[in-house]
Amino acid sequence: MEAAEDATKAGIMVPVFVGEADMIREEAAKLGWDISCYALHDTTGEEEAGRTAAALCGAGEADVLMKGQLHTDVFMKTAVARDAGLRTGQRFVHIFHISHPDGGKPILISDAAVNVAPDIKTRQSSIIEVKKLLNKLGNDRPKIAILSATESPIPSVPSSVDAKELADWARAEVDGIDVSGPLAFDLIMSPQAAATKKLADDPVAGHADAIIVPDIVSGNALFKAFVYLAGGCAAGIVTGAKVPILLTSRADPPAARIASAALAAISCGLPK
Repeated sequence: MEAAEDATKAGIMVPVFVGEADMIREEAAKLGWDISCYALHDTTGEEEAGRTAAALCGAGEADVLMKGQLHTDVFMKTAVARDAGLRTGQRFVHIFHISHPDGGKPILISDAAVNVAPDIKTRQSSIIEVKKLLNKLGNDRPKIAILSATESPIPSVPSSVDAKELADWARAEVDGIDVSGPLAFDLIMSPQAAATKKLADDPVAGHADAIIVPDIVSGNALFKAFVYLAGGCAAGIVTGAKVPILLTSRADPPAARIASAALAAISCGLPK
């Protein structure tokens, strides 16, 4: 609720509340926030709240679907339901936008929250969705790295073989990006490591704007390392639906929720 208030007062969003009305009003009152001028849909239980919120977005009555105090499995189940009206025929993929506390260049990670073991087609969708989001953020030619444990395809490391296939596909099929893979994490992040391993001429090595990960385990660990070890702020968004879906964690600080709302607003075409 605190994040919703801050994002609303910052002009990032106009809230449409869905859930148990008395509880929502009570939480707002604790903050001294008068929400009487905003739409509030009274529901009972998590599933009804999720279905109602998804239906509002599917009907065009809301522009973004944002998870509040719902469990993720319930939230996503209602979001992907066929009768919710959010499916577009595209794969749902999750993208984290990680900003650094020192103001350094942010980096995107996909998929660290939705697709457990994404196949090649799903990771192709991640590349396309990451490019689209980076374009909206003002990056005209994103540099996208395909993560593995090595910089060469090795049959005993399946993710490295997949990374080579993905990079080859992207170079042939996706205009306006630089893509490289497989790349180990040090080569993605460090120009010095790239130079040491004779990859200084690679346009992505050491300069990546986004990382496509092989599975949810590596992606989840990577984004949490950025947050908990490096102090980064993670804004999360699910793309591929009729509207952006904000899959924030109930443990996320208000800053992460506000950043996610801002990212969704940009995804909807609002000014940066």
